[in-house]
Amino acid sequence: MAYAATAGEMNVAAPAAPGVLALQRALVWLVGASGAIVFIEPSPYEIVTLLATVTFFATGLRLKLVLMPLLLALVLLNIGYTISAIPLLEQSEVASWIATSWYMAVTVVFFAMVMSEDTAARLDMLRRGLVVGAMVASVSAIVGYFNLVPGGHDLFTLYERARGTFKDPNVLGAFLILPALFSLQSVVSDKLGKALRNVIGFVIMSLAILLAFSRAAWGGLVLTSAFMLALMVLTSRTNTQRSRIIIMAIVAAVLGLALIAVLLSFDSIAEMFKQRASFDQSYDEGRFGRFGRHILGAEMALDLPFGIGPLQFHRFFPEDTHNSYLNAFMSGGWLSGVCYPALVFTTVIMGFRHIFVRVPWQRAYLAVFSAFVGTVGESFVIDTDHWRHFWMMLGAMWGMIAAAQAYKIRAGEDASSA
Repeated sequence: MAYAATAGEMNVAAPAAPGVLALQRALVWLVGASGAIVFIEPSPYEIVTLLATVTFFATGLRLKLVLMPLLLALVLLNIGYTISAIPLLEQSEVASWIATSWYMAVTVVFFAMVMSEDTAARLDMLRRGLVVGAMVASVSAIVGYFNLVPGGHDLFTLYERARGTFKDPNVLGAFLILPALFSLQSVVSDKLGKALRNVIGFVIMSLAILLAFSRAAWGGLVLTSAFMLALMVLTSRTNTQRSRIIIMAIVAAVLGLALIAVLLSFDSIAEMFKQRASFDQSYDEGRFGRFGRHILGAEMALDLPFGIGPLQFHRFFPEDTHNSYLNAFMSGGWLSGVCYPALVFTTVIMGFRHIFVRVPWQRAYLAVFSAFVGTVGESFVIDTDHWRHFWMMLGAMWGMIAAAQAYKIRAGEDASSA
């Protein structure tokens, strides 16, 4: 009913002036590119996103009825966090955490509203911006790891792992997955010249992910790539397209294995790879290891309707939760603990339902959806609840789904009038 109620609203929207449209698209590109530079506070991403939000609202941005469930879930989620944090607000880090959570919620609604209109063009600009930002982050990570410039190693690495323009190697690896998927899409489906340029980009991003030595990012890149390519094969319009995707995917896999073999010939890389690839990590095992904490924390959550408050889990256990769903319960009580997974998995379910919808932005949709699903899975073993790119993808998913529903309704009206 919400989709139907907003369909007419979308149809009658007055088109923006060409100059305004160009400005809006440029800001979307800038937001995507700035998302890769977050090792300083406040980061360029925060500043650019705030600027884009103000500009979009000033030039015409509407909150559609279809996005109200998203807004409601985000408000309830953060109300739960805020209530649990009330006894702790004198702690500056807790107050900052709450402010960041509310800010992330605002960015979700912003991206949903932005991507629900002018969807194909804005998604393309976001894709371009993300790829540029990812190249900056990847090159800095590689330069830092191999110490190719003076001072680069100290600036762009952490614990002998590449971190690039991020504070944490794990977040670098996770951020690079979506831009890498965009490049991989071009490799397997675009014309030769563009495909070759994206081969270079994909190799650079993959190398940076490897040098981040994040097991979750390694697995995420492989699994999301395979998932996205499978979706591309299933949604291809011709057998020729399907054949090319399959052949190029096989070639990319072979070249990837060859690159890994070459890199592992370096002793320092091989040693770190062996250490990080092991599943026998001390912080994963035992009663208070990563997975043991998940069980004990879940038992605590059942008895604490208001949780223990943000950033308090390490006071009961040796380390943080490393599980975003458990963290929602512990940081915001039952209210946040229910709202967070409900929001995330509702988005996943709706996302699956729109895989085969023939819209002009279907290819980009498959990449965003694949990366989003990968992050949802990763959230079981790491804290992703303040990852900027995760909330960006969540908002983009809702915006694309809203736009797809309106597109289907308009297509049906055009067909009936014809």
